[in-house]
Amino acid sequence: MEINIQNAKIDLIQWLTTLEDSSLIKKIMELRKNETEDWWNTTSDAEKKSIELGISDAENGHLKSNSEAKKIYGEWL
Repeated sequence: MEINIQNAKIDLIQWLTTLEDSSLIKKIMELRKNETEDWWNTTSDAEKKSIELGISDAENGHLKSNSEAKKIYGEWL
């Protein structure tokens, strides 16, 4: 069953206007904050270092072709 997004948003807005439970409102606000937070801020230092190394390799031309990558990693793709 597919949800009509516009109707769902209207239903949520109407429901939110009737909420009196401050703990539930805080949970919703936390969810909103987490959903809009930049993924980079929640990435570990090791992952950031790996990403930066990959970008550096690409900028310096240290790349493998798609066919070479398939030969190396084909069994996992």
